[in-house]
Amino acid sequence: MPEDLLQLVNQLVARATESQTVEFKESNDDAFMIGKDISALSNAAAMEGQDYAYMLWGVDDATHDIIGTTFNPLAAKHKGQELELWLRLKLSQNAEFRFIPIDMHGKHVVILRIWPASGYPVSFDGDEYIRSGTSTQRLEKNSQRERRLWEVTKSESFEEQIAMQWLTIDETLSLLDWPAYFAQTGTPQPSDPNAIVHYLELEGLVKTLDSGQYAITNLGALLFARNMQQFPTIQRKALRVIKYEGTRKSSPSRTQTYQRGYADMDAIVDFLQPWLPETETIGRALRVTHLAYPQIAVRELLANMLIHQDLTARGSGPLIEVFDNRIEFSNPGNSLIRLERLVNDPPEARNPKLADVSRRLHMCEEAGSGWDKIIDACESAHLPSPVIQESKATESPSMMVRLSQYCPYAELSPSERKDACYWHACIQFADGMNLTNASLRERFGLSESYSSQISRLIRDCVAANLIKAVDPDAPRKKMAYIPAWV
Repeated sequence: MPEDLLQLVNQLVARATESQTVEFKESNDDAFMIGKDISALSNAAAMEGQDYAYMLWGVDDATHDIIGTTFNPLAAKHKGQELELWLRLKLSQNAEFRFIPIDMHGKHVVILRIWPASGYPVSFDGDEYIRSGTSTQRLEKNSQRERRLWEVTKSESFEEQIAMQWLTIDETLSLLDWPAYFAQTGTPQPSDPNAIVHYLELEGLVKTLDSGQYAITNLGALLFARNMQQFPTIQRKALRVIKYEGTRKSSPSRTQTYQRGYADMDAIVDFLQPWLPETETIGRALRVTHLAYPQIAVRELLANMLIHQDLTARGSGPLIEVFDNRIEFSNPGNSLIRLERLVNDPPEARNPKLADVSRRLHMCEEAGSGWDKIIDACESAHLPSPVIQESKATESPSMMVRLSQYCPYAELSPSERKDACYWHACIQFADGMNLTNASLRERFGLSESYSSQISRLIRDCVAANLIKAVDPDAPRKKMAYIPAWV
């Protein structure tokens, strides 16, 4: 059933005083005040363990009478910019809020719902704020309160927070593609709605509220939403694809958003496939379609991008950009593992609950083999190795992986050749083998006549401290190599 906003306002104004997580305003529309209060209230909600914090316009601060307000957040601007956009640019990326204007007893009231800080404290204009009684203050650096706030927000999981609540059982099931859960986990599907919700609740996808109604968590919405746009907290986490007609971002483009949750990886791959280039060859009687990129590499990069993104960066989400000569996978958040060790180091999960459920849904293995498959698939197809980059921006870190189409060895740049050599050494080491001149030639699809060129490449990689000889004194034809960090 729809949320009863009138009842919500009545409950909030019925409180004797403002609290750590509720603030009343008449018509004050000062943008800086609103930004500081969002930071303070979001941090307070995390500290108090509340699902939300609130600001209300149109309420008398002293009497709590409904007096109405002239404040209109949908039309408000600050220095010529829409107020909400300006606030989102000034607030840290983990800030989430929503303006809800309503009419109450013939008077205009504005509700600002604020989600609790997750991952780290919410800041405004570079500073963190906190509530002290009913006032907003800048958080003192290195104080006990700051340390406590960091502890709380680090333990506060975005996955566990509520995406939508006050739902009936029928509404809950209508919003989620729950049959996919039973199909992908191999769990027998019950016929009773209460039994269905029971399983979803065990996985942390749904919560039962004290009122007897239900709430869908961010985890449930991320994985099983029939339409992500129905959930404000994860709207920006929907997968976007942009196809450029050329090799530059300035080329003409078209875009599409995958609106459903992440759980069905086969459906996402099917959604993406028409956007990827293909070639056809005609044999004696058959027309054969060749994919420009190995499907296993595309699937593993999709899973990595979705599962390991920084969910607290609520202003951005996973993005795939397709060019005539390459495809780029981008997600908010840098890698938790050093880039040069992605193949060989144990996996680390930024979103452990998402990773755990995804493993049972067969979206991923959670065994650290994804990058092995990506590199190995590129080698088998004689493609350039993936290019992995991280942004340097401290406010909005991100990670990008680029797959390039086939390019003859002679046309590869020196850096592309060195990258391929390094990753080949890592894959060989992970498989209990060593890089040799012969194995590297096979990786590039080259004949023995290229032995001298490959030897030069190996020497260049040794000089660049990318690889090293297993036995520097071994005969030339028996030389073998491992990653330099071994």
